[in-house]
Amino acid sequence: MDDVYGLCLGGNVFGWTADREDSFAVLDAYVAAGGNFIDTADTYMRPHQGISETIIGEWMAARGNRDQLIIATKVGSDGGLSAENILTRVDASLARLQTDRIDLYYAHKDVGDVPVEETVRAFDRTVRDGKVLHVAASNVPPDRLVESLELAKREGMAAYEWLQPHYNLLEREGYERDYAPIVARYGLKVAPYYALAAGFLTGKYRNQSAAGVPREGMVSKYLDDPRGERVLDALDEIALTRGVSVAAVAIDWLRAKPGIVSPIASARNTEQLAAILPTFTLDASEIAKLDEASA
Repeated sequence: MDDVYGLCLGGNVFGWTADREDSFAVLDAYVAAGGNFIDTADTYMRPHQGISETIIGEWMAARGNRDQLIIATKVGSDGGLSAENILTRVDASLARLQTDRIDLYYAHKDVGDVPVEETVRAFDRTVRDGKVLHVAASNVPPDRLVESLELAKREGMAAYEWLQPHYNLLEREGYERDYAPIVARYGLKVAPYYALAAGFLTGKYRNQSAAGVPREGMVSKYLDDPRGERVLDALDEIALTRGVSVAAVAIDWLRAKPGIVSPIASARNTEQLAAILPTFTLDASEIAKLDEASA
């Protein structure tokens, strides 16, 4: 999994804010731009769990392009990370995706109710069975992440190779304090989720109420954060100079950070997708400006 595109397309909107037709259009446009890395989960999107995987599976079957793609999905947000849940749900995900393997299989959410060894051995089983090529971690506490990595290394089992943390210009402290040292120590690759802070870093919510938007609570928090306006001002300045979207600048800031390979962002339509595709690289002064604004 070394040749992944610089933007991982989030599938959380498929079957939620993007219907099947719009989802197919976004997926087609993403691949046409050179994209190959698609992220989903077995719970996307509640209450219609599995609809995102189903749409992606139908699209791959219609296009006949499975072998050109890297498909990531997740388990554990519903039912936890027990061996039984992992080994049952991997088959359900494979069926919905209409594929014989998952390229990257994430532990979606670890609440600490299952021994680390049980989870690691279950993921190792999915790899040994040929159902999964690589395993990864998302919302796994730092101590359990390290325990998992050390156990896998010691026992010769499949180890987490990727981390999917909550990280963006307005959510820095937790990742940089708790996870960045682990990423550096173990050589993990990182695909941050909420790269655009639930849409706030697109700039579309400035000077507006967040009432009624799909992620109202998160957007309202950023509107109330004094850093929010500072970050948007810095993004505006750089975007204007570069002739690109505010969202594209926010995503490229992530790509500039150590270990970050492919930030995750979703798009409800092709216009939104076009605004976030990677087309440039920020320079050191631009990165420093954003670092300062978001501190």
